[in-house]
Amino acid sequence: MTVTQLPGLLDGLAILRADFPILNRRLAGDWPLVYLDSANTSQKPQIVIDTMVDHLERRNANVARAMHQLGAESSEAFEAARDKVARFINAPSRDEVIFTKNASEALNLVANTLAWAEGPLAIGPGDRVVITEMEHHSNIVPWQLLTERKGADLRWFGLTDDGHLDLSNIDELITPATKVVALTWVSNMLGTINPVAEIARRAHEVGAIVVVDASQAAPQLPVDVVASGVDFLAFTGHKVTGPTGIGVLWGRTELLDQLPPFLGGGEMIETVTMAKSTFAKAPHKFEAGTPPIIEAIGLGAAVDYLSEIGLDRIHAHEQAITGYLLEGLATVGGVTVLGPRNPVERGGAVAFELAGVHPHDVAQLLDSRGVAVRAGHHCAKPAHLRYGVQSSTRASSYLYTTPAEIDALIEGLAFTKTYFKVG
Repeated sequence: MTVTQLPGLLDGLAILRADFPILNRRLAGDWPLVYLDSANTSQKPQIVIDTMVDHLERRNANVARAMHQLGAESSEAFEAARDKVARFINAPSRDEVIFTKNASEALNLVANTLAWAEGPLAIGPGDRVVITEMEHHSNIVPWQLLTERKGADLRWFGLTDDGHLDLSNIDELITPATKVVALTWVSNMLGTINPVAEIARRAHEVGAIVVVDASQAAPQLPVDVVASGVDFLAFTGHKVTGPTGIGVLWGRTELLDQLPPFLGGGEMIETVTMAKSTFAKAPHKFEAGTPPIIEAIGLGAAVDYLSEIGLDRIHAHEQAITGYLLEGLATVGGVTVLGPRNPVERGGAVAFELAGVHPHDVAQLLDSRGVAVRAGHHCAKPAHLRYGVQSSTRASSYLYTTPAEIDALIEGLAFTKTYFKVG
């Protein structure tokens, strides 16, 4: 496929790239930066940087505490960010949006409060939690800890040889004993887009709640918490062109009301006496202490930026660039792609092996030519084990990625093969 045959590429890509100052960097050896590690963290547009700096310079104050003009302005900006995130994911209520420090904390919040819950949400011996073999460690370890502590049963969906969830035994895994189904929307290693709505429907038939890790979905797919049918959804700010140190947990109001607090401290209380405390309603019940104010405001600017471009357009761009990448990798002898080969079935993260060369060596040789990729297990060790590999190289595109950058990667892989005299 030639560049001119790539329908779906964002119009005015050069103009859009100008929004991201870091993309103009030149690295050692005067190589231009080719950033293909966006599944790890996305780059930030100038509007996000400027919004955060402006707040620090003009309105910096703590929120929900200070009775002065700066405090009121800071509180207003912080809560406006909550409104923006709610619109971004089509949340029915802004009060269902909880700010955390990242997606890992959001998922741990759900797992831990379920461990402490009483009544219908209580989990104990004989109950089951179902996850998948393609999860990031952040959506494996909290559920392992929960089931170990509560004496519950942990099961998981396996993977097909082509990188999809194996749903052939869904009726054996999701049963009346199942209390929680937790899964990723888009795999950070395989790139697979999972049928979240279908699995949610099946889980709800037996009364289970559905927890979705949308860290890789939110940057590139239109995420609608109502249409998806999920009960909790987590994502992280730094992958949606926002800052680090900010994550989001969305949950249905009726479930948030039933869960106990996660952390105790300031601002999550209704009243405190030496004998007993009562707690605020969501979201504040789950936001103890000073929140990540500047980060939340930066995230608000980021989701507004993505919304203005349009998630449908971003998704089309990702499919086009990913298809171009997959075709390019197919021309490099010795490359094996992990995950679906059809760009329609996957996101922009493409993990692969290069026969005869360790992924760390691949990444270092590419870096010497200005091409930034990730190498390792990508916090997805079980998925790597499923395919018999210890680690892989991962190239991941985003809305600012150009076909020329994919060409630079392919040329870098050819150079790597020559350097190591393989193939």
